Amino acid sequence: MSRVLRVICADLPAPPLFHKDADGYRHGYESDVARALAAHLGREVEFVYRNWADFYPALEAGDGDLLLCGQGISNYRLTLADFTAPYAVFDEAVMVLRGSLVRSPTDLIGKKVGAIANSLNMALAETFEGCITVPFGGDTDDVLGDMVQALRDGRIDALVDDDVALVPLAEEPDLAIGFTVPTGNRWGIAVKLRNRSWLDEVDSALAAMKANGELERIWQRWMPSLAYPF
Repeated sequence: MSRVLRVICADLPAPPLFHKDADGYRHGYESDVARALAAHLGREVEFVYRNWADFYPALEAGDGDLLLCGQGISNYRLTLADFTAPYAVFDEAVMVLRGSLVRSPTDLIGKKVGAIANSLNMALAETFEGCITVPFGGDTDDVLGDMVQALRDGRIDALVDDDVALVPLAEEPDLAIGFTVPTGNRWGIAVKLRNRSWLDEVDSALAAMKANGELERIWQRWMPSLAYPF
């Protein structure tokens, strides 16, 4: 067995989930979860960077042992990979330009709303009656940055993402959270389909992190303002 745990993820700044410092060290909640998981599995972590759109092809091709990068568990994604129990639960938010009057879904009628294609965020956007959904494929190295730039350029009027990613962005002088929807998205670790023994091994390591309080300590380090969900 390899002594390295290859973790597929995105190489972009999305604090408090993940970001790099000047020396290239990866910080954040998901980064520390990956390191702790590797330790429980008796391995050293190695981050394998891929664009968002390439996550599942990379997992299927064996470029990594698992995918740990903001993946809400959805029926669509369950056709692409098997998932562990959740390591995080987040609500979703709608980001707008500061000064926008958007405060509810009805304020989005006739407006363009961006979200990552085939994501739970897009599924939420599609429930906003009368809005025009704009999917972002994630085929660049910073899909969140692409959506924010489209908002700033006026190509979309709002974007949907999990609140944990958007709240820090709302500290920018021109960005704001229009409203939040309590969807309670369950984020899981994805492994290649039909490898039950490996899924059980990863799930057991995650369960041990919950049982001994390690996952909660990592959560409190990076997201003390959010209630620990387990």
